[in-house]
Amino acid sequence: MSKNLFDLTGETAVVIGATGVLGGALADGLAAAGAKVAVLGRNEERGLARVKAIEAADGKAAFFKADASNRASLAAAHQQLTAALGAPTILVNAAGGNDPKVTVTSEKPFEAIALEDWLANFDLNLIGGAFLPCQEFGPGMCQRGRGSIINIASVSAHQPLSRVVAYSAAKAAVMNLTLFLAREWAPKGVRVNTLTPGFFPAEQNRKLLFNDDGTPTARTRAIWSHTPMNRFGEAHELIGACVFLASHAASGFVTGTDLRVDGGYLSMTI
Repeated sequence: MSKNLFDLTGETAVVIGATGVLGGALADGLAAAGAKVAVLGRNEERGLARVKAIEAADGKAAFFKADASNRASLAAAHQQLTAALGAPTILVNAAGGNDPKVTVTSEKPFEAIALEDWLANFDLNLIGGAFLPCQEFGPGMCQRGRGSIINIASVSAHQPLSRVVAYSAAKAAVMNLTLFLAREWAPKGVRVNTLTPGFFPAEQNRKLLFNDDGTPTARTRAIWSHTPMNRFGEAHELIGACVFLASHAASGFVTGTDLRVDGGYLSMTI
């Protein structure tokens, strides 16, 4: 057993969506634990900034431009990052989010949601958020007999939230896919789990959560009242859970599990 259960030295971690707030924090944390980190995303400027921040903290990282919803783009990035950093042993699927046409600003009744908007959410959160990346990176891990895949879910996968119906359904599908892959790949040495954040403010939902003057909206007050810790989470508070799931020494017998970091949100009833 490793002297340090959370030492990821020698591991290569792929973080898809590391150009975002939460994915970026997870990339930072994995690098701080010793992993070489492949930062994958569509925004080159943000990706390079994340690499620079990791290197400034004495970590090792490289950016690879990729669209997680496009298999050819993922395959090209896979080849490039393997040559640069080594074969991936950790995959974090942090791409996704709320499509504002349906989930953030829409007050449409269910029957008025356009099919193309519904499918766009599934393309972003299920196809690009888990399905294609697992297809691309999972088989190689199975062949090598070792790997940890962490799919980012959502509390709305457990309890569908108002105004985010397509997002909630897509994240529920991510959780179901995770369970299937956990069973399928466990005999091949690959663990697959979900990490479920509660409410963490990001650019995509800030207008929904705060007024222009910075005061909390009615929705924010409702969220806090349903969260025993009575606040939002901060991105760095996801790191420990992610490193735990990534580390074979710490969680070698953990697969098919949903690890919640939600301030108690899902424990609340009345």
